[in-house]
Amino acid sequence: MAPGSGGGFGRRSLLRGAAVGSAALALPTLSCAAPAQARSGRPAARWGTQVGDVTATSGLVWVRSDRPARMIVETAATEAFRNARTWTGPVVGAGTDFTGVTAVHGLPPGQQVHYRVRLADPDDPRRSGEPLTGTFRTAPAHRRDGVRFLWSGDLAGQGWGINPDRGGYRIYEDMRRRNPDFFLCSGDNIYADNPIEARVTLPDGRIWRNVTTEEKAKVAETTAEFRGAFRYNLQDHNLRAFNAQVPTITQWDDHEVHNNWYPGQLLDDDRYTVKDADVLAARSLRAFSEYFPIRTLRPGREGRVYRVVRHGPLLDVFVLDMRRYRNANSPGRQTDDPQGILGAEQLRWLKRELSRSRAVWKVIASDMPLGLVVPDGKENFEAVAQGDPGAPLGRELQIAELLRHIKHARITGTVWLTTDVHYTSAQHYAPERAAFKDFEPFWEFVSGPLHAGGFPAVKLDGTFGPRQAFVRAPERANTSPAESPQYFGEIDIDGGSGELTVRLRRDSGPGDGREGDEVLFSKVLQPGRVGQ
Repeated sequence: MAPGSGGGFGRRSLLRGAAVGSAALALPTLSCAAPAQARSGRPAARWGTQVGDVTATSGLVWVRSDRPARMIVETAATEAFRNARTWTGPVVGAGTDFTGVTAVHGLPPGQQVHYRVRLADPDDPRRSGEPLTGTFRTAPAHRRDGVRFLWSGDLAGQGWGINPDRGGYRIYEDMRRRNPDFFLCSGDNIYADNPIEARVTLPDGRIWRNVTTEEKAKVAETTAEFRGAFRYNLQDHNLRAFNAQVPTITQWDDHEVHNNWYPGQLLDDDRYTVKDADVLAARSLRAFSEYFPIRTLRPGREGRVYRVVRHGPLLDVFVLDMRRYRNANSPGRQTDDPQGILGAEQLRWLKRELSRSRAVWKVIASDMPLGLVVPDGKENFEAVAQGDPGAPLGRELQIAELLRHIKHARITGTVWLTTDVHYTSAQHYAPERAAFKDFEPFWEFVSGPLHAGGFPAVKLDGTFGPRQAFVRAPERANTSPAESPQYFGEIDIDGGSGELTVRLRRDSGPGDGREGDEVLFSKVLQPGRVGQ
């Protein structure tokens, strides 16, 4: 039970489960072929529905049709849909890969909202498909209500796709059972550079079987291939059921385009005919904007991934984009680096919005870790740290400026959440252990992967004084989900005390004899402090 939610939460949980169950059952077997516009019959939404960037009074509802259709959304207080409000959405068509988003607003804060989506023939509204139902909870208006959310990242990586023998992406069912207010996906929603093969032989001789599609048989280069990569994951019934119950806050990282890409890069990869990373990134961002409901990023419009999502008095989530504005990966020894990993404008935005925030907790959703040394080849580095434990250099200079601002502006309650490295850990940063000392202590928590290869832990960089309180990682690279646990993190904020509890969890591991997911590490943080 989420903190401060009272006895009514249990009843709402039951209603949510019933709604999700019916939504999941309504989903037919998927075909990944392009929509057949000439097909007879009524429009169908075979890829489920999802809701994104929910606030106290609004949300964005997403759907994909199998042909041109008018999107119609109804919202109500109960699954009976009495006194429902109707929202007429766009006509979806080929220009957005038959996806559409409808904004619903004027909703009651802190309440369960039931919704259903219908797709109607644009020329004959009487011809509509079977509705899809879902539910989400709006952000609370009062602090006493408390907040629970989950985070993780890295899906379908290293060729480990949807395996029907293992029940698909089972971690999403583990997460759905936690009944969070929302899910923060911290990037690598697809692996555009990792094809999915039908069969993979594991080190012990077992065979891993994947669901395959034409688009995922090669690296993604065309817009259609990027769209197919995003569509691939929606074949999984666990993910569709999760999406029908849990709203998302989504960011991106490198594998939406190519491993370790940066603006201006020319790929040295024989698998690609398109070598310009900027061209690939633009195509991927278009597909990304079509397949996730994101307030600041709409299909066909100039927009951005970085944003702040306000979730009531207790929580603001600052979603970063450490990919689109970074400088080139390098040895990271520059003594002046105004562009860094965020770009100058995003850094100004982040400092400004952190200063304006009145939330008890400010979660900084970082798609890359701060003090973990993530290499890019033999000489260059991919994240912030570059292994030199001395004074800040390269991209560390920008992070030092941000940490200094947090200290001197007396910004309380900052917590960093990230994924990227394919294991789970907790790092505490403190000036008494650091080469750079003009900051207050803070925590960084790492989770993931959702469903990808596991990798050994990387080294820590001493510039900001990290101490690793916990780490769980495999000993060899690219251990499959059949061999290594998959991870997600959980945040509970108590509405009474304001305490924030972090739990690092592993999945239930089908076939390992355990009935549910497991807590590996837990940490309670106190509100109202600049440092922890």
